[in-house]
Amino acid sequence: MSIYGEYKPTLELILNDLMTRINQMNSDYQQAHEQSLFEHLNGRIKTEKSMEAKCKKKNLPLTPHSALRENRDAIGLRIVCNFVDDIYTCIDLIEQMPDVTVVKKKDYITNAKPNGYRSYHMILSKKVDQIDVDGNIPGEYYVEIQLRTIAMDTWAALEHEIKYKHHIKNPEMIGRELKRVSDELASCDISMQTIRQLIKEDN
Repeated sequence: MSIYGEYKPTLELILNDLMTRINQMNSDYQQAHEQSLFEHLNGRIKTEKSMEAKCKKKNLPLTPHSALRENRDAIGLRIVCNFVDDIYTCIDLIEQMPDVTVVKKKDYITNAKPNGYRSYHMILSKKVDQIDVDGNIPGEYYVEIQLRTIAMDTWAALEHEIKYKHHIKNPEMIGRELKRVSDELASCDISMQTIRQLIKEDN
């Protein structure tokens, strides 16, 4: 039996709805400003296997309540932007959605993790007409959104590939190098943002 129980179809409805609306948000912005807000948008429902592993790690029972209340990332979206400023514009527009409330934010762009990881995380509460795991109608479901630049996304993917799929003989040295590369990419993001601003000022 699915750890999401009878609520899995609702998760898919929410994911599809948000993907459609955020893509429309990008199209509207592009039409108004002649530039895209983001390069690409990815979404997923966390696999049952991954959710079960997360619950076990937290010593939680393998129930829909654990999956949908104790954990808040069953539905996940990742928005990858060209520029840092676009991330914060996306955040402002998402916060204006009428049926969405931001319940948690973590800015790992301004305050990078010690290993060099940079991203902006949001946990949203979304109201839907369907029943939720607590028996409420309208129901409340959580959605995690990560926002990154292309450079941040590339670094995170490579860091995962290097650290979690290979046996590392010298993890301290690799960790220092990954942090150095992260700092260099962050510097590039700032430089590209500055160049775009200079071009705007000249027009």
